[in-house]
Amino acid sequence: MIFNNSKFNNHWPTKALNELGTFNRGKSKHRPRNDKRLFDNGSIPLIQTGEVRQSNLFIDSHSANYNDFGLAQSKLWPKNTLCITIAANIAETAMLGYDMCFPDSIVGFNAFPDECSEVFMHYIFTYIRSSIQNRIQGSIQDNINIEYLTNLKFKIPGRDERKQIENLLYSLDTKIEVNNKINQEMEAMAKTIYDYWFVQFDFPDTNGKPYKSSGGKMVYNEKLKRDIPEGWEVKPLTDEMDLQYGFPFSTKLFNEERNGVPIIRIRDIQKCTISNYSTEEVDIKYKLEKGDILIGMDGNFHINYWNKEDCFLNQRSLRIRTTNDSISEIQARYMIEPYIKAREKNVSRTTVGHLSARDINDLKILKATQEIQSNANSFFKSTLNKIVSNREQNQKLAELRDWLLPMLMNGQVRVAHSEDKRNLGEVEEKLGMVAEEGEVYKME
Repeated sequence: MIFNNSKFNNHWPTKALNELGTFNRGKSKHRPRNDKRLFDNGSIPLIQTGEVRQSNLFIDSHSANYNDFGLAQSKLWPKNTLCITIAANIAETAMLGYDMCFPDSIVGFNAFPDECSEVFMHYIFTYIRSSIQNRIQGSIQDNINIEYLTNLKFKIPGRDERKQIENLLYSLDTKIEVNNKINQEMEAMAKTIYDYWFVQFDFPDTNGKPYKSSGGKMVYNEKLKRDIPEGWEVKPLTDEMDLQYGFPFSTKLFNEERNGVPIIRIRDIQKCTISNYSTEEVDIKYKLEKGDILIGMDGNFHINYWNKEDCFLNQRSLRIRTTNDSISEIQARYMIEPYIKAREKNVSRTTVGHLSARDINDLKILKATQEIQSNANSFFKSTLNKIVSNREQNQKLAELRDWLLPMLMNGQVRVAHSEDKRNLGEVEEKLGMVAEEGEVYKME
């Protein structure tokens, strides 16, 4: 089966996957797979199918580590190996950001340099993923195997054209990766400042020294059952932040054709996506702003900053927004997130968790003296603005990539003038030419 075949690329050679590189299943021979003996004091990275799916282009984090005993029953794959999931979330792909192990629900692909590249095959699989999933949907566990992959064939352009396509898409994804890393660093810095100032209470005193460590006066607070700096206050979240629960939109009026206003449901919170639209009339108070904190009140209690405008919040979700004399959204999130996570952990696997208005009303926040709080707000607000801006840019880059991808992979659009350089600045300049001069892409 050739999933990327079209009338525009029938002049491209047809290649089987085993002509483009080597591929084998990951290994996890030991049973049970969660045996503690595999992981005790481990330092060898191990990923699962979910981590492949959650990644953009590279897998640059992992949540488990094998020890030497674990590695002995597995296999360590080199950096840049293309991971292809063959169970559960089928045909998801991403490349290893460093050497890692993975189980037999993932296939590792290493390209023959003269024939193809791992990057190009990532984009091929991204393009054909839905076709593969639709074709095998309903089969036993919706799995594919090595034989299935061996029988796959692809239309692959010549080296120069392939490199041009690859470099263009790679440049867009690289910028997305850079923005994600910048955001991770900024969030880590914000969390560090929060911990120093609002957990350890070592904010700079009037002499620029850490307050508590330098003997700053502390007083016992009955509500928190702990000492806090003199002059600080403990207040209900509802008194300090602007809270709004979502509107009970009728699901009968939902549509995916962008007819009406965008509706944000619990499923959209984690990745800041929009899954439905509605023509139902709704009050402006349910409208979201950039930087709002959103909390899903059913299921996994997703919590995230929102980064789109002109969207409206659906029921069973909560919007939290700063007011003129309140703490920042970042500080509010760090203060309430431990409670949310604790509630999530206490929900059994067979029970759907729920947060109630009473749960929210019981939440408390810690507010510093005016000068300290003002300095904290200034830093946190600036950080959040940068995070939201990077997320916005990433969404635009992803939309552009997803728009170009199918046309590039089926030969409908060709890169007419592109040097063999992975430089986003040059790509952006060329992208501008599309509208102005039509010199970059040639429509077949």
